[in-house]
Amino acid sequence: MVGVVTRNEPELTWSEFDRAFYECKSVSGRASDPVSEGINTLSCFADNAAAREQPDVLARSREGESATRERPYFDWSHICPTHEPYREGLLEMIADAGAASGDVRLDDVGFPRGEYCHCERCNDAFADSEFDDRGQWRAAVITEFVADARERVPGDLILALHPDPYPGHLYERSGIDLDAIEPLVEEFVVPLYDTSYGTTYWLESLASGFADLLDARLTVELYAVDVDVDALINATRVAETYADDVCYGYDASTARVAIRRRSADDRDGVTHRPDES
Repeated sequence: MVGVVTRNEPELTWSEFDRAFYECKSVSGRASDPVSEGINTLSCFADNAAAREQPDVLARSREGESATRERPYFDWSHICPTHEPYREGLLEMIADAGAASGDVRLDDVGFPRGEYCHCERCNDAFADSEFDDRGQWRAAVITEFVADARERVPGDLILALHPDPYPGHLYERSGIDLDAIEPLVEEFVVPLYDTSYGTTYWLESLASGFADLLDARLTVELYAVDVDVDALINATRVAETYADDVCYGYDASTARVAIRRRSADDRDGVTHRPDES
């Protein structure tokens, strides 16, 4: 199947796409009502608006540095996954999304990086936990959140992953324990974004790595904004070699052109000869 990720409701029903992900909560903090025509998609612990309005929700390093978009390596601000009011509000949004669309996709699930979070709330929770290893405690926090989300989603639960299939890296970076989480979800999405796709060997390496790593369905998400259509078609051919599905992010018009052109190219490659018998 070929899909699209969009913020624009009219694009959800374009005939070129087999399915559509509708971003009803973005990393900016912008939220809109969930829809029934697409798969509602929520950015979970990335939220610039919440971080700006309530700094106490931010994840913090051991040195007390907040995980904001102004710091190196962060494109957006990250909320601490143990902040209970934020977490409960997020779960309510997930329940509403599931009631509207059945299937729900969750993005930005996990801790922001390996050195987070050491806020007072996390330090106390770890000290009171059954774990001696902080990494195991972090993984338990994230697994519990995914399990709670699972209870609120009547259809498929779809989880986006940071694009690093190297063994142990998701666990060390985000607290994602794939062995514990995979039974809770039906599908993983891996965004493999580039602004040109001039080379695709790296895309092949990452997609094949995730194909080997996961038993659940795998969708590779490609970036479609201002990308050359022929390059996007080539990237699609590489991605679909390893993924069950491919979807395009944030430019439905370019994605539609790529789908149409590829379909035309495939038809042009077929030669029909008259029956010579």
